[in-house]
Amino acid sequence: MNYQETTNWMFAQLPMYQTEGKKAYKADLSNTLLLSEYLEHPENGFKSIHVAGTNGKGSTSHMIASVLQEAGYKVGLYTSPHLKDFRERIRINGEVMPESHVVEFIAQHKAFFESSQLSFFEMTVGLAFDYFTTEKVDIAVIEVGLGGRLDSTNIITPLVSVITNISLDHTNILGDSVELIANEKGGIIKPNVPVVIGEASGKTKAIFKSIAHENNANIYFAEEEKTKAYSTDLLGDYQNKNIQTASSVFERLNDTGITVSEENIAKGLMRVEKNTGLFGRYSVLQHNPKVICDTAHNYAGLKLVINQLKTEEFSKLHIVFGVVDDKEVSKIIPLLPDFATYYLCTPKNNRGLDKMVLKTYFSDSNLRFNTYNSVNEAYTSAKMKADISDLIFIGGSTFIVSEII
Repeated sequence: MNYQETTNWMFAQLPMYQTEGKKAYKADLSNTLLLSEYLEHPENGFKSIHVAGTNGKGSTSHMIASVLQEAGYKVGLYTSPHLKDFRERIRINGEVMPESHVVEFIAQHKAFFESSQLSFFEMTVGLAFDYFTTEKVDIAVIEVGLGGRLDSTNIITPLVSVITNISLDHTNILGDSVELIANEKGGIIKPNVPVVIGEASGKTKAIFKSIAHENNANIYFAEEEKTKAYSTDLLGDYQNKNIQTASSVFERLNDTGITVSEENIAKGLMRVEKNTGLFGRYSVLQHNPKVICDTAHNYAGLKLVINQLKTEEFSKLHIVFGVVDDKEVSKIIPLLPDFATYYLCTPKNNRGLDKMVLKTYFSDSNLRFNTYNSVNEAYTSAKMKADISDLIFIGGSTFIVSEII
């Protein structure tokens, strides 16, 4: 199989949360442990940092990787989901994995994947860990896919564990309260491994402290630390929290033999997009009219993005909007500005919420909207109706953004 045939097989034959939702989620790590043994434990071949959280874990992971690159390390970066190309998930010093490596890895192990009925995510984690070990990275930044405790990435023993924040998302899998979700994400806390918490409420703070105490793990709350003020090339005021979290991580790393200077931090944070290829975090696609996209896809993330949109200067606001079917749209609707015009659409994904279902939610509000047969049709309509002084925002789902770019 060539690369396209290989990735088509991966997507079609193996469950993946990105398209299938809850039924792709495994309630234990048995398959991952089986795969690890089969691949001769590649997770032990590199140092790592483990990053979980409801929002901000992708940006924080990319920030950490960029700074480590500036410090001269060979840095692996594993994130999910991808926007356009599967290989975006697995990078070394910002460069995606070669197509040939994906093809060769799948061809070599395809029979085992099939006989063991591995999920897409389990297989992809194995691919990433094997690649990082083969390429002898100095350190890898590993982003949790979903939750933490039962996530396939949770077989590593990192130098530092990171939990950016907790809010309600994936409640059908992780639980319907911040306490339950905190317990799931707190599952990445390992014995004697320091953990950095980006943001915590009274409820979640107590849970993290308890889990850390049980594991004899030193715990640090980034919000309470006095760190130097840094800037980043990533737009969005919400990145300030991620900078604070990343800065705390570097303090912990300096005690492990992985050292970074203040100059490395400053340069790395200002070169995140260049160093790592990150895209889709309050990214400006064009001007006149200005077009912004953001992959925020839950209540907490969208609230931050919408609040920032309100600070932009524009005559009229146009929003191309769609979500997946596990989002509580009724809770998101009140966040949306009533002065905007909405272009409702369904992302090309098995989990995409049908535009007519989305329409029923909007019909119960005072928001102005029309429905469109595709994301591109919605975006084209928005561009046709927008004046040069207007603002177009594209969001609601990672998959909406991926179709536009």
